[in-house]
Formats: sequence, C-alpha cells, structure tokens
Amino acid sequence: MSKIFVSRRIPAAGLEMLGRAGVEVRIGQEREDAGVDPRVMLDGVRWCDVLLSLLTEPVDRALLAANPALRGVANYAVGFNNIDVTAATELGLPVSNTPDVLTDTSADLTWALLLAAARRIPEAHEYMRAGKYKLWGPNLLLGADVSPGGNGVRKVLGIVGFGRIGAAVARRAAGFDMDVIAYDPHARAQVESSGIARWADLDDLLARSDFVSLHPLLTAETRHLIDETALRRMKPSAILVNVSRGPVVDEAALVRALREHWIAGAALDVFENEPAMAPGLAECENAVIVPHIASASIGTRDRMATMAATNALAHLRGERARNVVNAGVYEGEAYRARISRTIARA
Repeated sequence: MSKIFVSRRIPAAGLEMLGRAGVEVRIGQEREDAGVDPRVMLDGVRWCDVLLSLLTEPVDRALLAANPALRGVANYAVGFNNIDVTAATELGLPVSNTPDVLTDTSADLTWALLLAAARRIPEAHEYMRAGKYKLWGPNLLLGADVSPGGNGVRKVLGIVGFGRIGAAVARRAAGFDMDVIAYDPHARAQVESSGIARWADLDDLLARSDFVSLHPLLTAETRHLIDETALRRMKPSAILVNVSRGPVVDEAALVRALREHWIAGAALDVFENEPAMAPGLAECENAVIVPHIASASIGTRDRMATMAATNALAHLRGERARNVVNAGVYEGEAYRARISRTIARA
C-alpha cells in the first residue's frame, strides 16, 4: 500500500480524499498547538512515498535526501519558503503548493484588520467586556474614517505587492470610495492596466497613503522592506496592515513606531519570528494582532486540504502535479530516474 506522511493534521476533507484513494496515512502531530519533533519528521519521511507538509515544518536538503524512494512534497500552503526547493529539484523531487484558493479569504481578512484598526474595534470590545461603558460621550474611542466620512475627503489605500491578493484588496476599496495606489516592481504593467489602482513608487506610496497594505512575496529584496526609514516616511495618521509574511516588516522598528506614534496604528496577521512577537508589540494598544488566520475560513481550509491531497496523489502516481512550483524538475534526469525506480518497486 502506498504511504503518505502528513506532518500535522489537516482538515478532514483532505484526509478523507487520501483514504478513498486507498493510501495509508500517518500523521506526525495531532495537536493543533504543537509542532513536529524533527525525529518524527525524519522517521515519517523515511517511511513514506510522499510528504504532505505544512508551512510550519522546515523541509531541508538533509530531510529530502533521507529517503531515496520519496516521490514528491505537497505543501499545504500557498507559500513554500519552508522547503529547500533548489535541493528538491536537484534530487528529482517535485514540490507543490495550494495557490489561488485563499485569495478572497485573505483579502477579506485584510479588510477586517484594516477596519478594526481604523475604528479601534478590539479596544472597544475590551472596553465593553471590562464594564467600562457607563455613558456615551462625543470623545469616546475616536477612530479614523476609511470612506470619505465626516470630512468628505477620499482616503488613499496604498498596496505593496499587486498579485492576486493585492488586486483583490484593491477591488474591495471601491466600496469605500478610496483612491488606490500600488507598488510592485514585478507588476507595474498589471497595475497600470488594472483600472482599479494607479502606480506609485514605494517612497511616494508610503508618504501619501492613509492605509498601507502589504502583499509581497518574501524574498531577499522584501525582507525588512518596511523598516525604520519606511515607517518614518508614513503619515502620523497612517495605519499599516500586514497579511503577507512577517519578515517583510522590521518588527522591532514597528514597535518603536507604534509607541512613539510615528504612525497611528498597525494590524498584523503574521510576525517576523512567528509565533513569537517582538518585545512590546503585545502591549501596544494601537496594534491589532491575530494568529495567522488569513485563510481561516472553513471553505478555504477544506479546499486547501483537498488541493494538497490531489497534489500528493499526483506525486504518488508519478503524474505532473497541477500546482507544482518547480515544473522544470519533470524534465530532469534525476526525476525520471527516481520515478522509474520507485514506481517499479511499488
């Protein structure tokens, strides 16, 4: 019987698909709040034909090389920076992810965070829970408008990274009568032809925006893209939202910016050294912080699970996975040799 090692439990929809395919499944960690012991990961990879991993587990060259019969890696995530894709390709291992399905869900959370920070919803919620509300007053928990609001001035939304999620966030801004500007050095043509955003370079975007929403990929160029210099370029009334990757923001600099009011607030779904936060961030009342829930709707997480399972089954059968991220691997001798060897042995 073919074997798939799932590093941590995924939603039942994916596991049921694997079960219907007649695959033996082993799960490395059942607890939702715990990672996988590296020894368990190593034993699981040595045991299986395909690894179904989560973004929380490092999959390095040594792990990939531990099983010459391994046929592929299916990552349950859009991101795949937890996997050494270069090593996988050299070893003849296709790597897949779960793209597209979480675009709208992530854009929805971006707006939830933006509105929560602007209107100080978490503070208001805690104010009520603590029994502090005694009498309405005109100065109680004053926040910022997202629409033109009371002063009739259209607000500017600056989007950094104009991929699928960034564009989806931009489309939603129309309902708030906002002006949208965007920066993405790899998608200037898409921005300029979109009809929903106007191009701006990064410095201009930071200086003009009332809200800055981050959606770039994490690369060497985007690590600490938002550093002290960038934060100081922003308006004192501006709010920063990050639903991309934590290291895009220099979190220590952000804590200073929030404490010293270089900017008005921030809303974060991701963190630089997740799950840890920079010292002082949790104490900043002008920060809205949530635990990496951008894709956390039932429908989206189920679809991610079935997509990861579908990719895993393709790896298992020696077929081209629909969502492979290193497509060139299929043309390499290392892959052909691995698959002919492992399929023949099965």
